[in-house]
Parts: sequence; structure tokens; C-alpha cells
Amino acid sequence: MLPSFTEDHVIFRRSVAAFVAKEIAPFVAEFEGNGEVPRDIFKKLGALGYLGIRLSKEYDGSGQDFLYTTILLEELMRCGSVGVAVSIMAHAEFASKVIDRAGSPHLKECFVRPAITGEKIGALGITEPGAGSDVAAINTKALRDGDAYVINGTKVFITNGTIADFVTLAVRTGEKGHSGISLIVVPLDSSGIERRRLKKTMCDASDTAELFFTDVRVPAENLLGSEGDGFRLIMEGFEGERLVLSIIACAQMRLLFEAAKTQGLERAAFGNKLLGYQVWQHRLADVLTRITAAETLTYRAIDMYVRGVPANAEISMAKLFSTELAHRIAHDCSQIFGGMGLMEETAVARLERDCKGFTIGAGTSEMMRTIIAKSSGLAP
Repeated sequence: MLPSFTEDHVIFRRSVAAFVAKEIAPFVAEFEGNGEVPRDIFKKLGALGYLGIRLSKEYDGSGQDFLYTTILLEELMRCGSVGVAVSIMAHAEFASKVIDRAGSPHLKECFVRPAITGEKIGALGITEPGAGSDVAAINTKALRDGDAYVINGTKVFITNGTIADFVTLAVRTGEKGHSGISLIVVPLDSSGIERRRLKKTMCDASDTAELFFTDVRVPAENLLGSEGDGFRLIMEGFEGERLVLSIIACAQMRLLFEAAKTQGLERAAFGNKLLGYQVWQHRLADVLTRITAAETLTYRAIDMYVRGVPANAEISMAKLFSTELAHRIAHDCSQIFGGMGLMEETAVARLERDCKGFTIGAGTSEMMRTIIAKSSGLAP
């Protein structure tokens, strides 16, 4: 079953599309060159209510369902930069949403409300040098000391890590294993924090950082839920994160197809337009068929998620299929551009480069297969 978009959804899409066309698309090359989305963009998104579409109304959010996030993502991707969409989602959907779900009224007032307006930018800090897909293996420690936690450890590959004002941080407050993991909100201007920007080969418009915590004191009231709740909260959030990457991958493939189609209709070789040759007609027909299959699978997972139907397996299937397919589609579509498909100045080259992280973020393809196997009775 595919989602049903209402007239309100259509109006929202038009609004976001107009904003992206005016405020983001013309400046993508600048964002890519600077390695970050400017703070001003977050504030403009916040002023229009786009950062709080899934956050609580009592803190000035809209309290809408995931279909609005779907539309926001699809239109953000029209700017041609995966990094822009990733940076905005890391703030609004990943770092802030879990505080909205599990934080105290005090934490929501301090972090969710300014996150909605774009006054404060958030990051989600889970991955460590020795703990990626194996979340239960994280080793950054938070030891209780009176009315505070003292944090020591390192996080890596943190989106928004150098521009964020706070990080929703996974820490170890107990023994080894998932039961000893907690989430705590850490202001990034706290004493004892160092940040190092990492240079990637994809998503240049989203900054990525390594974070170092040395005897960082954080008020105990910044804990989300209770000690030991962290693993559950992270796993619940992963469903939304995986859908986000599925949507981004589908939108990226659709952009690539549109670009390849235009190129094929305009570029000539040996006295004929490229799409005058059956080999390219058939190649792009296959591309369109596969994209449509990925979109259908992703929309089915979104529909189940919005209706509250258990969909961990379906979400994992959508994430696995769409993100792995994106690599193949990017290659096929860039091929029709010849040498121009390798030039940094072209959107096609950026989109092909940017899909590298799709099969790693929010759980690797290997983890998706494991989830699907377990849910299907394939694992004894």
C-alpha cells in the first residue's frame, strides 16, 4: 500500500520546493566548497517550521507524521546535494527527535525549542573508532559524580559535528553490552571537548567530525530517560534514519535519471542523438524500472511506519535495496555524460560520489540482511 498524500501535503511540497529553488539550489557549489550548510539556512528553515514538522506542538513544532519528512527530503534533494539533506536530517530527525521523544520538559525547553527555530543545531553521536554497526560495543564512558556525569571517550563520523551546538550522545553508564548504554545531551561548548573536521570523499556539503571528550561534566538532568534506556532509544530511532536514507537514495536516483534523459535527448554522437540509439533507450528503460521498484518498496515501508504497523524488516528491505541500487544507477546514468560525468562542477558527478555512504549510514547493508534474515526465520 502506498501513502496517501492529501491537499495539505501538496501545499507543503510546493512551499518547500519554492524555498529550495530560491535559498539552496543556487548556492550548492558554495556549500560544497565550504564543507557545511550555513547556520543561516537552518534559521530560515526554522522560521518556516520545516525543522519541527515531527516535533512537539507545545515546543512550537507541528507534530506531523513522517509523510511530511518524506516530502521535505524529496524536495531538499532537488538541490542536487545529498550533503544538504543529510545535514538537515541529522539535526531535525536524528538529534532532536529523540530528545522530543524521551527528554524531560527541561531538556525539551533547552534543546528542542531552539532546534525547531534553528537557533541551535544538533548532532547525533553514536559511532566510535571501535564501534560502528555494533552499537552495544560503544565505550565512551559517563560516570556519575554527584549531580553530574563525567564523560570520557571519542566519537567519529559525526554529521554536523563541527557546526552543532549540542550532541545527543550515546555513552556507557553501566556494564558491557546493550543494557549499559544511555543517551545524554551534551552542549558542545562544554569544557573538555575537542572537535576535528574530517575530510570525506562524499557529501561535501555536510560537515563530519571526530569528537574528543576529556573529563567533560554534564548535568545529570541531561540524561534521556533512565540509565540503560539508550540502546532501546537508539534502535527505535534507527527505523526513521533508515527510511531517511532510503528516501534520499530514491530521490538521488530520480535526479540522475532525469539528468541522463535530458542528456540523451540533447547530446549527439555519430550524427544521432544518444537516445536515438536503442542501446541507450533500453539502458535507461531498465534504470527507470529499477527506480520505480525502489520507490514502491520505500513508500510501502513509509506507509507501514506512519500507520504504526511493525515494519523493521520492510524498512530494512527498503534501505538495503534502494541504497545498493543507487550505486548501479549512478554508474549507468553518469556513463551517458562521458567525460563531463567526471567533472566536479556537474550535479551528476556529485550525486555519483555522494552515494558512497548510503550502504553504511544507519546500519550497513550487511546489518540490513541480518535483520531481514532473522525476521524471515532464515537464521536458526
